[in-house]
Amino acid sequence: MSFRGKVLGFVEVIFRIPPLFVIDEILKIGILGITELSEHDLSDIGGKYVKFENVLSNVTTNSEPYYDPMVYRLILMSVVRLLVSTLGCAVAIGMFILSTKHLVVVYIYLMSVGLIFFSYWTNVNTVNTILKIEGYENGTINILHLLTLYWDGLIQHKEFFINIIQNFLLQFLLSVVFTNIHMGPRHFLMQKMLPVSFLAPTILAALPTPSYLLHHTPIVAALIPLALVKFVLCTSAVQILQSVYSGYLQAKNFVSNFGMSALVESEWLRLNVPEVLRTFWMLRVLEHAGIFFFSGYWDLEDGNSPYFRLLKYLMVTGCDTLTAVLGITSIVSFICNYIGKFFQWILLTDDENDKNFGTVSAIVFYILALQTGLTSLEPDIRFVRLCRNFCLLFTALLHFTHNVVNPLLMSLSASHNPSLRRHLHALLVCGVLVVLPLLLMYFLWKTQEMSTWLLAVTAFSIEVIVKVFVSLAIYSLFLLDARRETFWEKLDDYIYYIRAFGNTVEFCFGIFLFFNGAWILMFESGSAIRAVMMCIHAYFNIWCDAKAGWSVFMKRRTAVNKIESLPEADKDQLRMLDDVCAICYQEMLSAKITKCRHFFHGVCLRKWLYVQDRCPLCHEIMHAMDTEERRETSELANNEEENNYDR
Repeated sequence: MSFRGKVLGFVEVIFRIPPLFVIDEILKIGILGITELSEHDLSDIGGKYVKFENVLSNVTTNSEPYYDPMVYRLILMSVVRLLVSTLGCAVAIGMFILSTKHLVVVYIYLMSVGLIFFSYWTNVNTVNTILKIEGYENGTINILHLLTLYWDGLIQHKEFFINIIQNFLLQFLLSVVFTNIHMGPRHFLMQKMLPVSFLAPTILAALPTPSYLLHHTPIVAALIPLALVKFVLCTSAVQILQSVYSGYLQAKNFVSNFGMSALVESEWLRLNVPEVLRTFWMLRVLEHAGIFFFSGYWDLEDGNSPYFRLLKYLMVTGCDTLTAVLGITSIVSFICNYIGKFFQWILLTDDENDKNFGTVSAIVFYILALQTGLTSLEPDIRFVRLCRNFCLLFTALLHFTHNVVNPLLMSLSASHNPSLRRHLHALLVCGVLVVLPLLLMYFLWKTQEMSTWLLAVTAFSIEVIVKVFVSLAIYSLFLLDARRETFWEKLDDYIYYIRAFGNTVEFCFGIFLFFNGAWILMFESGSAIRAVMMCIHAYFNIWCDAKAGWSVFMKRRTAVNKIESLPEADKDQLRMLDDVCAICYQEMLSAKITKCRHFFHGVCLRKWLYVQDRCPLCHEIMHAMDTEERRETSELANNEEENNYDR
């Protein structure tokens, strides 16, 4: 990308950050206002200290009519606060999804409104300051001192002249900017009146104007530019509604043609959401870092290092709202994406399916944040939960790394890849996947007390170690098979037993984690999100795994029974055949004979029977029992058709 494209992309990202800060501030205040309302002191009710929640309970339980204007006033304030906050969030989200062209127009309009109020504020401050200067109302201060450079008068009334000059220059600058950026009609007379309107309070303050008139000049001066921006808003209302409606129709047509997921993906790419969230969170962290230093927390003596206090403060304040959690999730995704690239570089692979480290880590971290309720916790508890979530995320990354290295190990061993470098790199990653969980468990069990969270982290760590050893065992079997000169019939059985052991261990850990989560849900920190995640875990990691494992076991047992029912070829038959197995193309030292008189390895034929019951060469059904069953089934079907026809 060119330098100009990078600059434009950065500017577009910056333009979309202010709406996120607006939503963040609304969430900080509390969009419902219930929390702060419940803590409100109602000292006037009953003549003693009463909390709002107690008053509500009296209202709902007392049989007599309960009327108190303060209670209903607070309820009304809460409702109004809810409506205003919801409207603010909706407007901010609408600004966030605007196109760049419309977003620039909105910012220009808001800047013009901001200039008006800033000009009004500075004019009011200047007028109030001048009115407080001694001698102004008596007329002893004369503007001719400034024009004639009368130094004694200038020195005597320097405060007056400094305020006049400063405000004049500032208002002149504001008038020039407003004149060039306002979106109203640019008539010649209007353009000439705008600078006069901005400068009028300063000019009148320099003249011997009565104080009762000078006091109202800032309001009068702001009327013309304020009327101009209101005129722009009123005349553009229809156009704004038309733009919103056309955007709705465009989105509706897109969804009907391509689906909702395609719309979300296209908008995600257009808005560059991850980059916006990252930039928002980093600016937010810089803001809180400034608060940390200016508030004197750096020099606070509490027995901890100031760097630790700074890190703790930034992490705690960096996830106190949902928007902040989204921002830190984007940061975690960005970091984990580079961790994934690092492992890809070590494994010498460039598979597109292995490049979603960042996506997986973002989903895991955000689910953990919602499940543990980070935004609603106290600062100290939030920091502890955040550290625990990072430990769980670390174990999840280890599992995902194993999912990347496992197929690579299998392909290297099964394909007899001679590249020693690739083998060593894959084994190095496997060693890392064993050492890191052991170090994590050692550190946690040494520093933390036993808890449900520690048991969960330990279970995940042991599970990834078991997975690695299962992969290494199968990898070793494939390497041994590559060194053998004859066909190894027991290889498939050994691989099945090893994988069955690994799947059984994973299934047991899945059940353990389900009961561990149930304990947390019932006795520690229950939430609807945790309950939903437990149901998802129970379905996919317990029920689906058990169903798939049982299906594989039944298929294997059925295939073994069918293979054992076939006759074994003797040495004379194999010598007379003098052929290879038609499935694996390897020499047959032992073979099974099908009903159609074809010879195959027993293991190869068993794998074939997992898929279908017909001969690989002539497609004849290999068992008389299957033929009889099909005949009976066809007879039953014919009888049912005849009965239906008779009816």
